[in-house]
Amino acid sequence: MKKILVTGAGGYIGSVATYLLLQKGFEVVAIDNFSTGFSGPLELLQKKFGSDRLSYYELDLGGDLSEFFAKEKNIQAALHYAARCSVNESMTDPQLYFANNICASNNLLIQLLKCGIDKVVFSSTCAVYGEAKYVPIDEKHPTYPTNPYGESKNTVETFLRWYGELKGLRYVALRYFNVCGASDDGLIGDAKKPSVHLMQNVVRGALGIEPFYLTCPKVETPDSTTIRDYINVVDLNEAHVAAVEHLLSGGKSEVINLGTGNGNSVLEIIKAVEEVTGKKISLQSGPTRQGEYAKMIAVIGKAKNILGWQPKRTLIESVKTLVQWYKARPYGWEA
Repeated sequence: MKKILVTGAGGYIGSVATYLLLQKGFEVVAIDNFSTGFSGPLELLQKKFGSDRLSYYELDLGGDLSEFFAKEKNIQAALHYAARCSVNESMTDPQLYFANNICASNNLLIQLLKCGIDKVVFSSTCAVYGEAKYVPIDEKHPTYPTNPYGESKNTVETFLRWYGELKGLRYVALRYFNVCGASDDGLIGDAKKPSVHLMQNVVRGALGIEPFYLTCPKVETPDSTTIRDYINVVDLNEAHVAAVEHLLSGGKSEVINLGTGNGNSVLEIIKAVEEVTGKKISLQSGPTRQGEYAKMIAVIGKAKNILGWQPKRTLIESVKTLVQWYKARPYGWEA
């Protein structure tokens, strides 16, 4: 059984990843400091799959991990999800992003290499590209981040490249576009309140859990709201599993976009949620998010060619799983 380390396993994407890895027969060792993630999904998954399949630790990646690695032997690869991930928060508190996303990631990479763990799949972002010079965006697009969040991910990608050249690290950096949905059965989803993701917050608003506010800036698009490429969280994590298999089978380091190749505006997402829920969304304006750009759509051919991956789930399916998740746990893991 292949043993995989998952950092940030108590977060939205990391917890769905942990669930998927367990479903696919992997053994998972999970780390989270639970500053923004939750122990709830890991407790649930440990009961479901057993402690021999999933063990988890409350640890900060910026600290001394030597005791952890001394205990957990035979880790074959690491999936590094742990990070702060709000563009707006990064604009108001950049030091938090540099400390948490950059310094802690470097510490993790150093300790992985010390232990001979030389295969890493990294949770990156399309925010490394900054304002699009052209759309759709391929992996050759220049990287000029326009916010500290994007800069923090871009810096870790640089670390990966140098550790690859100088220390033999092999990695796949996956540049996410906008993530949505929950696990296919609605068991694991996004528990942040509010989420940093649009669709999640629209669904919460439709279900009456929390008021929804339009926070996107007015931009030059057909309906004046930002356009993003929305990828289902299970599709996203299936790409991570494919990336792990790529590295374990001797594949070389890669930087790869993850999206659908299609874009939807904020108002189109609201319409999709209204269609699924039958609820009319009130379009109240809230504080405008900083550091946003008008349009981001991915070119995803590289993921298909190298990983044999392509998205399967539709936008409506993502809305439906979120509705199922929020109806079951309207207040997340704390309820």
